[in-house]
This record gives sequence, structure tokens and C-alpha cells, in this order.
Amino acid sequence: MNGPTTVSGAEEGAAAVPGAALTAGPAVVPCRACLSGEDLDWLGGRSVSLALDLMTSVTVRPPGARPPAGAAADAGAVPDGGAGRLPGAWAEEVWAFLRQRLPGLGARPPAVTAHSDAPAASGLSSSTALIVALFRAFTGAAVPAAGGGAHRPVPARTLAQWAYEFEFAIFNGGGMDHLAVIAGGLLLLDGRTTGLPEIRRRTAFPEEWAVVVLDSATRKDTSDHIRSVRAQLAAGDARLAAYRERTDAASAAVWEAVRDRDLAGLGAAMSRAHRAMRDLQGMSTPLLEELRELALRSVGLPLKLSGAGGGGALVGVCPAADQAEVVARLRRALGPAHPRARVIPARAAAGLAPEIAAAPTS
Repeated sequence: MNGPTTVSGAEEGAAAVPGAALTAGPAVVPCRACLSGEDLDWLGGRSVSLALDLMTSVTVRPPGARPPAGAAADAGAVPDGGAGRLPGAWAEEVWAFLRQRLPGLGARPPAVTAHSDAPAASGLSSSTALIVALFRAFTGAAVPAAGGGAHRPVPARTLAQWAYEFEFAIFNGGGMDHLAVIAGGLLLLDGRTTGLPEIRRRTAFPEEWAVVVLDSATRKDTSDHIRSVRAQLAAGDARLAAYRERTDAASAAVWEAVRDRDLAGLGAAMSRAHRAMRDLQGMSTPLLEELRELALRSVGLPLKLSGAGGGGALVGVCPAADQAEVVARLRRALGPAHPRARVIPARAAAGLAPEIAAAPTS
């Protein structure tokens, strides 16, 4: 497991609000796996996301406090978030975004310590988890100090909307990830061409099931992918239309399989979603296909690519009682042929604010 990493846009000892003592507990946010429906959150159609307990935490440090020992040395513990940004840049940019909406914030963000268990640039929304955690940490600690009086936290729905608007300005994508990490659990989403998708259903993932993540250690490039798909959409591309139709149906099948506690049906539906990604949108790679075949051959586990853009991690679902054995056997099967690939056990996770699923999305 990675150690904590310092992520800060403020100088040591600087106060974001003059005279304010900024203290708050950590903002802890899960990552998410997409079980079906990449891009449908902004193209339109159904998608299914599952929050995972590979957590990202951000803690605001009081002015003058030093980071934990060794924090600055482990630069791999926090995702870089894509778009060429380092974690400290995210803190600066999130703070600048908040200053346009909340009065009384200082020119520089407070220093924070951040940590993530999720692999970076893997299709598990590690960058969104970091951004949402920064939004929650900053609004939870700095906003009360700036506003004075009683603490009235920023509502979860507003947090989701702001985080979506912040990332949309950079990546021009959808809002699945923001709702997934904030609401947690298993979500059935109905995509919209603008704004956050609609949460059609939320349910707890079966306790008797667990998730296996196979991180290929090859990076995704979401921004280039979204530009390409938007060009397809503008041109009325027939393959994109076929992808939307097939993936929407796969999402419905994924949801029904979970509802019916049909593990074999879930694996089959996730495999259909993966094939649509690979065959119609070119999202897979030869390495990912090799890893999928290896997992199916060695442990009988069907895997699906999580997240758009090529590269990244594959995810599968197995009985919780078998997870440790599946992970061990898969690690042995990878062997020296795939030294960079990692097998990561995970379970479903609650979100930052599950109540958001009951709130209206418009």
C-alpha cells in the first residue's frame, strides 16, 4: 500500500483565511469501477457503476503543521489526475474554482495531505476521487472559517455539481464518476448530453460478492478519447450508435443480474459490455486482451475493462469467500511475463454522501 503524499498549493504555515484555524477530519472518498456503460453518462443511455473501497483521503493541515514523516517522498501515492496535472495543481485549481463561488476565501489554498489506494490513470476514477475529496476537505474546513458563525456544510448535491463542472471544463466528459464516488454503492444511471446523469436506482452490492482488480499498469488517455467520441457523435457515426445500443442493453443486463444475485449472468453481461467497448470503439489493447484471456484460463474469472480511453484496469466479480484464492492464483499466473501488472482485492464501498441518490438530479 502506498504511503501518504503531500499535495499542497499553499506554503507551509500559510492560512487560506487570515486569522482562521483550519481544522477538519479527512475527506475520504472511494474510487469506482464501471461495470457497463462507458461514455453513456454523456452520450445518453444506461450505465452501471460500483464504488470500491480503494479510498482516497485528503486532510487539511492546520497552519504551521508539518506533513507526516516521509509524506513528500512517496509521490506515487496520489493519482496525477490526467491532463498532465500533478496533485498540487489540482489543489490550486479546486481552490480557485471555490473562490469564484464562496466569499472570503484567501488567495492560496491551505496545505493538505492526501493519500490514495487506487492505481492512477487506471479507469477507476482516482482523479475524480481526489478532486471530490479536495472539494469536500476545502469546503469542510476553510468555508466555515471564511463565513464565520455556524457551520453549514455545502450540500452533497452542490458538491457533485461543482466537481462535475470543474472536470467538465478540463475533460468535456460526463458525470458518472462524481455521482459514483459521492453516492457509493451500485448505481444505475441514465445519461444526459449535458449536466449530471440521473440516478435511476441505487442499491447495496451483494455482501457475498467481491471485486478483483487487475491493473495493467498501462495508462489511459481520457481527454483524447472524449475528443474522438465527440467527433464521432457530431458526424453521426454508425459504429457509435451501435455501441450505445449494445452497451445500454448490457447495462440493463448487469443491473438485473445483480438484482437476481446471478453471478454467472453478471460476468456474461460485463463481458458483453467489454466486447462492445473493444469491437465498436477500440477501447481495449492487445495487452488487456492477453490479461483477460489469462484470467479466464487460470481462474475462470471474466474481466471487463473499466473506464474509457484504452489501457488501465480490468475488473471482475467473484464470490467473497473465494477472493483470496482467486487473487493468489491470478498473481501466480501473471508471473514473470507481466511483472508490472497488479492484482488488487476490493469490496463495494459506501460513498461520501449516499443520501444524494434520493435527491433530485435536476
